[in-house]
Amino acid sequence: MAGKDLFQELKFRDPVRARALAEAIAREVDAIGRTVPVMHVCGSHEQAIARFGLRAVLPPGLELIMGPGCPVCVTDGPEVDEAVALALQGARVCTYGDMLRLPGTARSLADAQADGAKVEVVYSVSQAVELAQKHPEDEVVFLGSGFETTAVATAAVALASPPKNFSILSVHKYVPAAMNVVAESPQTNIEGYIAAGHAAIITGWGIFEPFAARTGKPVVVAGFEPLDILAAILQLVELMRQGKAEVANVYPRCVTKEGNLPAQRSLWKVFRPVTGTWRGIAEVRDGNLDLRPEYAHLDARKRFRIDTAPVRDEDAEEAAKGCICGSIMLGLANPGDCALFGKTCVPESPVGACMVSSEGQCRIWHTYGGVPDLRKVGT
Repeated sequence: MAGKDLFQELKFRDPVRARALAEAIAREVDAIGRTVPVMHVCGSHEQAIARFGLRAVLPPGLELIMGPGCPVCVTDGPEVDEAVALALQGARVCTYGDMLRLPGTARSLADAQADGAKVEVVYSVSQAVELAQKHPEDEVVFLGSGFETTAVATAAVALASPPKNFSILSVHKYVPAAMNVVAESPQTNIEGYIAAGHAAIITGWGIFEPFAARTGKPVVVAGFEPLDILAAILQLVELMRQGKAEVANVYPRCVTKEGNLPAQRSLWKVFRPVTGTWRGIAEVRDGNLDLRPEYAHLDARKRFRIDTAPVRDEDAEEAAKGCICGSIMLGLANPGDCALFGKTCVPESPVGACMVSSEGQCRIWHTYGGVPDLRKVGT
């Protein structure tokens, strides 16, 4: 392919192509003849949708809803309590930036840091290993968050024989389990799903075939450019109009049916799926990724006696009364439905987890003016 043609092929923000896709989506929704609720399960998708105002070009009959696709948002308060307790017990706790202000039942790692605990933000698990090498006098605990995309990096470090003073507090989550939670909710009306392309790079699009067959709902794997998302929506409504509960991949430049097999082998060699509580949602079957017993020497929960009693405060949850993050993550409510949104709950002083993370829907909507659906303000 000539250089110029290759550039055109890779031009993902072409307004002409975007309008053509939007018109095609409108025709499909008209053909279905009723309101069509679909869900994307990824905070990165919501960022792109809000940033580029994609809802403004979609037909009124299409409801584009964000699901539980923010791993920081679904990290449960008691899991944060464990990290806070370890920090206050003297460990050097390292984690990604979004996790710093995530509230536990009463306190966050930022609170512990303010009290003098050794809490450090890292950009990768490898950087946490470097800190362990630099500070052999400290026990360095990496609070590992994120879905399978980041869990693979954590697994790679575990397999590389890190320093003896390094351990992992895993709060990693598993994306397919999140989709099961939504689909099994008796209140859900979602008719089709857009799956996260970066997670599918690891697991492959074929992993969604059993889900589509079981639920009778189509799934489309999408990338993160505006045209990627519009193409995915078009593919999804086409499948819905045709009554096909199939899986389609509109991110073939990165995702294959099998996924990254070496990465999967590393992931499942180190981690195992277990049932765990997701913040605001409930217990999620196979939703958490725990270290396997063979890696107990790296498991902070096995290596240390973590006493969360001093940092837990069930009464403090009363302060978050009125927060509806759980309903928002299940697609049952929008941030604008929450009485706290943009008032007592803002990025500078978040009440709920969805306002903390850059991938949280409340944080995204607040960043873009609180009304990313521009149709509602007449623009």
